[in-house]
Amino acid sequence: MKIYTKTGDSGQTSLIGGTRVPKHHIRIEAYGTVDELNSSIGLIRDQDIDKQSINTLLEIQDRLFTIGSHLASDPEKSRMKLPEIKSEDIEVLEKEIDRMTALLPELKSFILPGGNTTVSFTHIARCVCRRCERLVTHLNEESPVNEKIIVYLNRLSDYLFTLSRYLGMNMNVIESPWSPKL
Repeated sequence: MKIYTKTGDSGQTSLIGGTRVPKHHIRIEAYGTVDELNSSIGLIRDQDIDKQSINTLLEIQDRLFTIGSHLASDPEKSRMKLPEIKSEDIEVLEKEIDRMTALLPELKSFILPGGNTTVSFTHIARCVCRRCERLVTHLNEESPVNEKIIVYLNRLSDYLFTLSRYLGMNMNVIESPWSPKL
């Protein structure tokens, strides 16, 4: 199997189901951003972090492939059976958020991203996740997207924020609160 097909050289690409669309189509932007998010999460997973976080991040990466496959499909033409995002997937994120939050100091203000490379990588992934969520909700206005995908992405950004604080706590990183200059 060759990695190149020569079918995208004219600025078009195929969705699952065969529909050709421009490479700048909102659907392509959405699943391309999911791929970028998945790579960002892989970067976090490659850091020296706890095993439970690594396992959760692996599960998230799997779910992002599921989301990407849905976004890469023409909802009217694809007949391919795809895995689904389930309520249980969202619950995994919520339980992890609750577990980490119970161990963290109370959040009293916005915090500035940074303080440690791993924490910064996690904040970057959070920002990519928020962009992904914006693109998917935009796509949803043009072509319906499974609601659980949108909820999952929203919860994932919350998870990544909480993970940044949790990893920082584990690495003894001092959070920098934002103090607005009024």
